[in-house]
Amino acid sequence: MISINNLSYLIGGRALFQNAALHIKPKDKIGLIGLNGTGKSTLLRLIDEEFEPSAGDISKSKDCSVGFLNQDLLSYITEDSILSVAMQAFKEAMKLQRTMDQLLQQMETDYEDSLVEKLTKAQEQFEALDGYAIQSKAEELLEGIGFKTADLNRPLKEFSGGWRMRVMLAKLLLEKPSLLMLDEPTNHLDLPSIKWIESYLKTYEGAIIIVSHDRKFLNNVINKTVEVAQSKLNLYSGNYSFYLKEKELRSEIQKNAFINQQQQIKQTEKFIERFRSKATKARQVQSRVKSLDRMDMIENVVDDNPTMNFKFLFKQKSGRFIIELDDISKSYGDLHILKNTSATIERGDKIALIGANGKGKSTMLRVISGDENITGERKEGHNVITSFYAQHQLEALNVENEILEELQQAGSNKTEMELRGVLGCFLFSDEDVFKKIKVLSGGEKSRVALAKSLISEANFLMMDEPTNHLDFLSVNILIQALQQYLGTFVIVSHDRHFISQIANKIWYIEDQKIKEYPGTYEEYEHWQETRTLKAKPQHKKENTKDKPKGVKTKSQSVAQENELKKLQKELLSIEKQINTSEDAKSKIEAAMALPEVYGDFEQLEKKNKALQNIDQELESFHGAWELLAEKIDALS
Repeated sequence: MISINNLSYLIGGRALFQNAALHIKPKDKIGLIGLNGTGKSTLLRLIDEEFEPSAGDISKSKDCSVGFLNQDLLSYITEDSILSVAMQAFKEAMKLQRTMDQLLQQMETDYEDSLVEKLTKAQEQFEALDGYAIQSKAEELLEGIGFKTADLNRPLKEFSGGWRMRVMLAKLLLEKPSLLMLDEPTNHLDLPSIKWIESYLKTYEGAIIIVSHDRKFLNNVINKTVEVAQSKLNLYSGNYSFYLKEKELRSEIQKNAFINQQQQIKQTEKFIERFRSKATKARQVQSRVKSLDRMDMIENVVDDNPTMNFKFLFKQKSGRFIIELDDISKSYGDLHILKNTSATIERGDKIALIGANGKGKSTMLRVISGDENITGERKEGHNVITSFYAQHQLEALNVENEILEELQQAGSNKTEMELRGVLGCFLFSDEDVFKKIKVLSGGEKSRVALAKSLISEANFLMMDEPTNHLDFLSVNILIQALQQYLGTFVIVSHDRHFISQIANKIWYIEDQKIKEYPGTYEEYEHWQETRTLKAKPQHKKENTKDKPKGVKTKSQSVAQENELKKLQKELLSIEKQINTSEDAKSKIEAAMALPEVYGDFEQLEKKNKALQNIDQELESFHGAWELLAEKIDALS
């Protein structure tokens, strides 16, 4: 469908891509990952033909259409309702709708046969395009990503940037392009909307490329991972978890190959040095020199997973109770956020506050911090020192300060060496600490603000969406920091992997009450699923006589159940074959890194041929697995 060949793209003399290649097939669901600044968004713009490659080419099949959700769409504002904007996806059907409306208007005063004929033809075309269902499709999608029914006829300009982005996402999904490209779609979605989009994208008929730092979202949607690293596009045939395992294996093979090559180089150099002056060895020396010149150098593996090792100190330990909220209420006019609810935060609590947007999570943080007027009682515990991180604090950074200077002014009394250690943990090393705040990217500013929060020696942290604008590496560092933090915190986040790693309690707002689940996020999710199933009404079995068309009889249900079991058994068999092939592949790759194999061209060629055969097998197995999975989904 799309073929990227020998792609190079230069920015100010720096190669963002150099001889990069990638082939996108019609049903590929690709997660595009990499550190901030490696060129993920640039690649999407190159595919969208917004940028021109410096060299190489990007070719597309004739019938390939591209839809691109990017951050520039935040600036789009119109008086049209959000429903109208979403329905712009159906250009042809909407054009026919206008034609039909004009014809009907004409026929009120001039009922000619020619007009009736035109109207009949337009109606047939409109029906063929499923035009009578387009409004309900648009309404369903908009409501699925979080809009209320009452909002659908409000003008787009009345909504914030994040909500406008959701409308543009809905429009793109309704257009159903051959290739859908989404740049950080979850940044503007709450947890229920993320789950809804996940289920929608899983069954999307076209190809998808997603740039996202939401690990769980990628795991649930993609079937391939492309890592942008060292100016190349490295393909992994699986989701993000598969990528992590496969990358570790590839890194081990590369490291062994690098070590072997370095040993070979040293031995060759020793031979050259030893026999350089001997005339009898001149031919052999020259041969060795030429072999070094021709050698394709293997790069050493760069560790891009630094560990956080920082000791958090407190000026003083807090009392047992951090905050007590007793019978509190909070309203904005007629909008009731909290009503006669109580909650307690104790020392050592690691709380994730989750839920849909508009339920009052950010308001709840301000209530806890004492920045909101409420009815009821808020009582702060003994020796509580609070630090509050929110996105607006990025604006509070002094843009004229250098990074190190900004931390020195945070009032922690740490030495320059200690602050450099902290900044090193947050990926600011050597001369980076002297960069001005004003030249930093959004993600870099977030890291500076987070570092300020963590060095404040506060024993109680509050954080509102701290992972926004952070790449995988930065999120991992923040996870490590919070796992080592011995104080108490409350964090609002929609990143499920993040909260699963740091929280020991889950808070959510339901029926204007603060509810608590005393466990991890995985346990909470399981509990919620069980709770939802129990809440569903259980219908009694009905008599199959006179059943309306489309309702299955008992014999049909049994046949379907038997077919489902058969397909599930076949799926299990293929999964076992895939696991066996992947194990065999891992063994061959490990063997190829051994000195006795790596140095023997004949053995290496045999191993390489076996590896190619296994790759073909795996591609066949994955194709069969996808077909079976689709059949099972249809019967489930």
